Parts: sequence; C-alpha cells; structure tokens
Amino acid sequence: MTLAPRLVFLGFFGVSLAVLATAYGFEFLGGLKPCVLCLYQRVPYGLAAGVALGAFFVSPHRRAAVGVLLLLAALFFGNGLLALYHVGVEQGWVAASCGGVEASESLDALRQSLLNMQPARCDEIAWTFLGLSMAGVNAIMSTGLAICAIAVARIFGKRKEA
Repeated sequence: MTLAPRLVFLGFFGVSLAVLATAYGFEFLGGLKPCVLCLYQRVPYGLAAGVALGAFFVSPHRRAAVGVLLLLAALFFGNGLLALYHVGVEQGWVAASCGGVEASESLDALRQSLLNMQPARCDEIAWTFLGLSMAGVNAIMSTGLAICAIAVARIFGKRKEA
C-alpha cells in the first residue's frame, strides 16, 4: 500500500478543521470564552487547513509534497511552542497579562463592549481533561501533528518520483 500525497493533505486538512471546530464548539456551545493566547493558537490550524487544501487541489509531485509537509510541520511545531507558552502562563511559570476585545458591527456597540468587557484571563484554566488544560492538549496535539508531517515527508523524500 502506498501513501498518496493527496490523501495525506486531505487528512491534515480534516484534522485542522476538526481542531478548529472543537475550539469553536467549546466557545459557542460550551460557553468557554477564549483568551487572547487561545485565539492565537487557532491561527496556525487555519493556515494549515488552507495550505493542506491548496496542496490537495494542486496535487504536487512528491518532491514538492515534501516541502508542503515541512511547512505544515513548521506551523504545527510553532503552534505547539505557543501552546506550551500558554501552559507556562496558566501554571504561573511565565508572567503575562492578556485580554481580548469582542468584534462589533457598530462603533457604539464596540464602545459598549469595551465598557462591559471582562476578558478571559490567560492565566486561568477554564477546562481540563486528565489534568491537562486546553493549551496542554493543544501542545501535545500540535507537536504530534508536526511529528506526523515530518515522518510522512521523510517517507515521500525516500521515494522515487512516479
């Protein structure tokens, strides 16, 4: 059985969308307001989804696929570092303060939002699973995805062009 680049990119696209859907689900369905660092951690998943979807449609040759996979690995690894930093803030290992501003459709609504704002704090853990915060889970997941992308890039790099 051979590993097809298009299927790999479709997989990374699906996983990235699933992670984003989970984050938005916790926010909008679960009522957990994200802090600024939480919002920043969503960006690499959106970028990875776009890169993977583009690679799926362009269907690069294996050599180009290796480059795309290394780009995905860099996005996931960078996100893992950001999530690890967030864990440090949550645990008090790193001093940081952050807050957020909600998007508004009008200037008056924005002003009211700013006046009534109680942003989520980056140093407060809103949810845990098996003792890990969302940032901790994300650090593990992002690092795992980076390792997967590198492993597949190595497999594709060793193959001869078909």
